[in-house]
Amino acid sequence: MIERKSWCVEKYRLTRDATLKTCVGLRIEDFTVQSAPEVSPPKWHLAHTTWFFEEFILVKYLSNYKRFNAEYSLLFNSYYKSVGTHWKQESRGLLSRPTVQEILSYRNYVDRAMLSLLELTESIDEVESLLEVGLNHEQQHQELLLMDIKHILSLGPIDSVYSQKRLENFSAGSLKWRHFKEGLYTFGQDESEFSYDNEGPAHKRYLTSFAIRESYISNGEYLEFINSGGYQNFQYWLSDGWDWINEQRIITPLYWRLIDGQWYEFSLHGLVPLDMYAPVSHISLYEAQAFAKWAGHRLPTEFELELALGDKKLPLWCWSSSHYSPYPAYESYKGELGEYNSKFMCNQFVLRGGCFATPEEHYRKTYRNFYRAHQRWMFAGIRIAKDI
Repeated sequence: MIERKSWCVEKYRLTRDATLKTCVGLRIEDFTVQSAPEVSPPKWHLAHTTWFFEEFILVKYLSNYKRFNAEYSLLFNSYYKSVGTHWKQESRGLLSRPTVQEILSYRNYVDRAMLSLLELTESIDEVESLLEVGLNHEQQHQELLLMDIKHILSLGPIDSVYSQKRLENFSAGSLKWRHFKEGLYTFGQDESEFSYDNEGPAHKRYLTSFAIRESYISNGEYLEFINSGGYQNFQYWLSDGWDWINEQRIITPLYWRLIDGQWYEFSLHGLVPLDMYAPVSHISLYEAQAFAKWAGHRLPTEFELELALGDKKLPLWCWSSSHYSPYPAYESYKGELGEYNSKFMCNQFVLRGGCFATPEEHYRKTYRNFYRAHQRWMFAGIRIAKDI
């Protein structure tokens, strides 16, 4: 038991510290900006991940625990309606208070209480199970922070740099195709190691023969699609996608800029010339599907991607053509955490593979990320597949 407690304490400290390190390059003003309805201010992430531990662990398991501020539950509950009313996501940027310093004080307060609980508790099994969910939840927000920070910094007229280190420095990869035979394969995760409820249970599916390209679609390839009139030809687009690009006047990936006849891309290290050999990123499902059709191929299903993925995360999440839905015999988490995944299984598509911003220990090839078809502020790219 002592070893398990020590592991929990160390894991908690490392994960919480990693979140703060993600924010080191920010100015105080950056913490409060909400640049789009789905983008949260960085200070909200810091508070919400703290509220998660307070609400689901400390209030229940640490005797005589007193909330740091009872009003914070309204502000920093994301969507857990079973534990009370929550602030609207699109209005998080309206909150100038609490201040960044007050939120950091909140984190310190909860951290001290959590470490005390982990050292004193006799119910380590139950607490450890919730702790593991909480730490993985925080790791999700470390990636979300980078997504949101990039979007926030991209909108100013001044070239803003988050990091001098080139975090988004990778190539599209090999142009070779990997072939897979038809057959019965096992997908999903059992309970031998941590996974979210939406990754299980492990089950079998029959797949027909297919091939998937090892590399991502590069910026150069995607520019060919643009130059050939891809955004002007309805034949490549889903009906909703065609309406979306026309209503929103979408003609390029999210962070591309055409300046004096030359293409640039906004990155976490500022505005840089577009690298034609790097994978195209910040692509919606609509754009990924249209490119695949233009190229004479298709998007892979999430199960084809799972077969093709290895044990190491990829530079970018890969869009699949699979709707986000429950596996056979799926069971959601019990209690309040039952809202974590299952209620979002509608009108979303699955992405696989992780990305450079995904913490190493957070990645699994069974991991099912999910977004709406028009969303593209996440670090998402394109791989293509074909039937054989």
